[in-house]
Amino acid sequence: MLLAKTLRSSTLRLALLAIAIFGATVIGLFSYVYGSTASFVRSRADGAITAEQEGLLRTYQSAGRPRLIAAIEQRIAEQRLAGGQYLLADAAGARLAGNLAGWPPALAEASGWGTFSAPERAYPADKAPLVRAAVTTLSDGSRLLVGHAVDDLETFTRTIETALLLSLVLIFVLAAVASISVTRRTVGRIEAINATSRAIMQRGLGERIPLRGSRDEWDHLAANLNSMLDRIEGLMAQVKQVTDNVAHDLRTPLARMRGRLEKAYSAQGATEREHALIGDTLADLDGVLRMFSSLTRISQIEANERTDTARPVNLSEIAREVTELFDAAAEDKGGRLAVTGSDSVRVLGDRDLLFDALANLVDNAIKHGRSGGHVTVAVSRCTGGSEVCVADDGPGIPAEEREHVFKRFYRLERSRRTPGNGLGLSLVAAVARLHGAHVEMEDNAPGLRVRLRFPAAPAADAASTVM
Repeated sequence: MLLAKTLRSSTLRLALLAIAIFGATVIGLFSYVYGSTASFVRSRADGAITAEQEGLLRTYQSAGRPRLIAAIEQRIAEQRLAGGQYLLADAAGARLAGNLAGWPPALAEASGWGTFSAPERAYPADKAPLVRAAVTTLSDGSRLLVGHAVDDLETFTRTIETALLLSLVLIFVLAAVASISVTRRTVGRIEAINATSRAIMQRGLGERIPLRGSRDEWDHLAANLNSMLDRIEGLMAQVKQVTDNVAHDLRTPLARMRGRLEKAYSAQGATEREHALIGDTLADLDGVLRMFSSLTRISQIEANERTDTARPVNLSEIAREVTELFDAAAEDKGGRLAVTGSDSVRVLGDRDLLFDALANLVDNAIKHGRSGGHVTVAVSRCTGGSEVCVADDGPGIPAEEREHVFKRFYRLERSRRTPGNGLGLSLVAAVARLHGAHVEMEDNAPGLRVRLRFPAAPAADAASTVM
């Protein structure tokens, strides 16, 4: 998986682009070095041939052909030019002097430079030396060839070519290995940050990016991000504490106020209008108290203050109890409420919290579904665990709103005319996190389907041990 991400990484693509640019630069530089070196070596050889040729031409011009023939034979005997090749031929091409058996076909031109394999009898056909030569036509029509064996030069240039080629291959291999290694390390550190980000989204702000102790820029980045998470967590804790304290501190005076209103409601001599006013006030106070109670309960769940009550429970049994509780509410809207699925699906958890979470889902399905609609609670085993699914055939929730409805006090109805406080799904999300479950929303075509997926039994047992 890490290798696939490495190969898809933009860092690797940039590294390969840098390698390509570097490789093109190196190839250009090596080509220049090779060309310059080969040109220098060839110019040295050509200079020696030119000097030898000019010496023979001066001899011919001062003493004629016989003295030129003698000078050629003397040079061959003395080997004044190592690997030197000489040939003097008349206008008809007949050999007059030199150590070549005949005129090379490759040098048919009257004058100039050329390269050929020496047709000398002393060399086997497969070992004839490669000769670079200069040809000059003399004033009497004869032709003078002065050459030099360049096998060493060709061997040298081939050695340079091989060395350059191997150097390029080695450079590209090392650059590719280094690029993949660096990219893999970079992708690994980025993936660690991504994994922590996913864990934060799933489990909260308590996760931190691991430090490797290398004190490099990645460790500095991780430390800064961890500091930022600490700051955010602290701010969120302060906001949450304020909210929880307000909810907790206001419950007592509101409860006392409700008690006094109940006494006033029951007192003799109150008019019907006063009774109605006090009754409406009591109903409003009950709504506020329920909201504060929900806030307090969500805080307790998020603080894991009730995990000591986790026990193996039967989801199917809880689902049946919830449907019995809300069956009358469904009938009041002319609809139906049914439970389906296995008779025994066990998970590890807090029975009361699971009951509350499922009750909130069913209550929302009935409250926000269509009149005369059908609400189904299905409990089943699935791959990797168990699930309970609440489905209705109402208007559903737009896809872009589904990630927001689990926030506290968030409601789709902006006018807030429908009874409720926007805390029901927040409680469901908190209960799901406490049990290691996952909440999913999807279209029911029509309506909405909410799935509450629980981990498999072994994972639940492990969670029990931890809790």
